[in-house]
Amino acid sequence: MRNIVWVCFWVLFFLHQDFWYWNDPTILFGFLPIGLAWHVGFSLACAVLWIAATKYSWPEEIETWAQESVAKD
Repeated sequence: MRNIVWVCFWVLFFLHQDFWYWNDPTILFGFLPIGLAWHVGFSLACAVLWIAATKYSWPEEIETWAQESVAKD
């Protein structure tokens, strides 16, 4: 699963460069420029990726180390 998170990260990294909407005058829902809509969707995708990264790729050894150091104090 960690590899899938990394692949999704790199896909989002390249999709962030949205040069294809810079000069597009399209308006969605009567008020939202398509470039801004793209960034809304991109931000939501990043949030989902962050949730997946913390759930599936968070290093357990760091958590164990942190809990052990707190227990010693």
